[in-house]
Amino acid sequence: SGLALPYYSRASQRPAFTHGVQSGDVDATSGMVWTRTDRPARVMYEVSTTESFANATRLAPLDTSPASDYTVKRLLTDLASDQDIFYRMIAADLSDINAVSEPIVGRFRTAPSSKRDVRFAWSGDTAGQGWGIDETGMKTYSTIAKHTPDFFLHSGDTIYADGALKDEVDLPGGGKWKNVVMLDGKRKVAETLDEYRDQWKYNMMDKHVLALSAICPTFYQWDDHEVLNNWSDSKDLSKDDRYKEKSIHVLAARAARAFHEMT
Repeated sequence: SGLALPYYSRASQRPAFTHGVQSGDVDATSGMVWTRTDRPARVMYEVSTTESFANATRLAPLDTSPASDYTVKRLLTDLASDQDIFYRMIAADLSDINAVSEPIVGRFRTAPSSKRDVRFAWSGDTAGQGWGIDETGMKTYSTIAKHTPDFFLHSGDTIYADGALKDEVDLPGGGKWKNVVMLDGKRKVAETLDEYRDQWKYNMMDKHVLALSAICPTFYQWDDHEVLNNWSDSKDLSKDDRYKEKSIHVLAARAARAFHEMT
């Protein structure tokens, strides 16, 4: 079976999914799925217990908009426990419903309702200390994927909002380390909502991050670098020249919104 679609238009006119898929908040009967489009779009969903999407269930579509930076999340419910769940999405341009994307597919496994061994992975601190995505990329993520965990626990510092990156770094003894991808929001500390969003988008430009997210649910934990180092309500930025926005409360609110939009 498959989604009933209008004709496929030329690739240059078609909407696209920009940062892969994610799943999370998985329990024995439900799981959240996420994606992002490149424009206002209507996202159509199919869910199946088989990779072939035989006897798939079609769900009502959801629309993306600039208000959430074209991200969309959906809770899949009434799932069987301890079951592989495959989900497929296609996006139609809201300004031209005949312009549709290529499909994007992800999967996760629901939690067991009875006792069994569970395999999970955990890590943290992504793209910190001035280092980002080079030609090799963040291979830790693909290594985790090879172990096929039931879930991945990201134990905080999911982004480094105060960790500006350089396009190139001179290495001791000669040579250069080079970022192979870059966003303007990663060249400075994050202050605006869009700059906080860019912290997440940067990480999701890595092929290894995308590969793990497509096959394994992630549970994200909030720490300090989601806002800035050692963030608290009493943080004083009055003498930190990197920040034009001095209100820690404003920064934390923007960071929290980006966190919930991008996961």
